[in-house]
Amino acid sequence: MARNKYPEVTVDKILEVSQRLFLEKGYDNTTIQDIVDELDGLTRGAIYHHFKSKEEIMDALGDRMFAHNNPFEKVKQRTDLNGLEKMRMVMQLNQSDEVQVKLTQQAIPLLNNPHVLARMIEANRRLLCPYWLELIQEGQKDGSIQTQYPQELAEFLVLTDLWLIPSVFPAEKEQIQRRVLCIKEMLEKMGLPLLNEEIEGRINRLPYFE
Repeated sequence: MARNKYPEVTVDKILEVSQRLFLEKGYDNTTIQDIVDELDGLTRGAIYHHFKSKEEIMDALGDRMFAHNNPFEKVKQRTDLNGLEKMRMVMQLNQSDEVQVKLTQQAIPLLNNPHVLARMIEANRRLLCPYWLELIQEGQKDGSIQTQYPQELAEFLVLTDLWLIPSVFPAEKEQIQRRVLCIKEMLEKMGLPLLNEEIEGRINRLPYFE
């Protein structure tokens, strides 16, 4: 067989088909064979050449979606917003992306796997902390954020994502709502009044908290 001169095209095809099937059938109900059947002649070997498992495909989908719809980059050049307002806008953009929310919902059961959970934590720490830190420091400069803990708050925001996932920290909807209130109060006491009523409402309406 001739070597594929354009492996990135193959990867894109695999990810596009996988995303569609995950959204249509659900992650658990989609098999590697289902993906192969939709790939017009590509084989299992072609998939496993690029991805070792279905979990790796889901990881790659998350990375690609973040790269294509990075809310931090969207707000970066907004001169009409201060640092705090940019942080709120990032959260609103992230929560309003229906495809991303649905894929995240599909991925939540994977976090029962400690290896998947560890990869997610590392990816979030590596990708998100620098973005949050940059916006917090911008808020310090423009006066919208008054804190002595910029680095710690950036890390804390990444950790709160885990705390709000019921499959990681089991909880009913009412307990999740109490956690949101707790996070809001902790952030305010540290000089970052991030969670307003609109953001709280969006978080509490996310489907994977129901």
